[in-house]
Amino acid sequence: MEREKQKRFSPPAVGGVSLLAAFAVLCLTVFALLCLSTVRADIRLADASARSVEEYYAADCEAQEILTRLRAGEMPEGVTVSDGVYSYSCPLSDTRALKVSVRLEGADYTVLRWQTVPTGEWESDNTLEVWDGTEF
Repeated sequence: MEREKQKRFSPPAVGGVSLLAAFAVLCLTVFALLCLSTVRADIRLADASARSVEEYYAADCEAQEILTRLRAGEMPEGVTVSDGVYSYSCPLSDTRALKVSVRLEGADYTVLRWQTVPTGEWESDNTLEVWDGTEF
């Protein structure tokens, strides 16, 4: 009788459990890599944003200093005058600049323009052929 019990005894099936565990580890590894990729992209975006803000405030500070000198009666280099409007530009980066236009009236002043503008030339990309609505 004991011999019959030994013959009927079979080890537990662990193949399905092992397969499920391997699949779970694979899924968790893929999700971890996706999270790592997302974090790296977020870090690059945050660094670019911080650099952009730093560049803007450096140019803004320079523009304020030029405005202060104009109000004091000085004529800084790079400032142009046309009909009582003083205009100048402070570079932000290789592709952007802060353009300023100010009207001075004695001790008072009016800011007409304080704007970030692109400085590079825009080039259109006509390599993509788009259907113009006419029949073939």
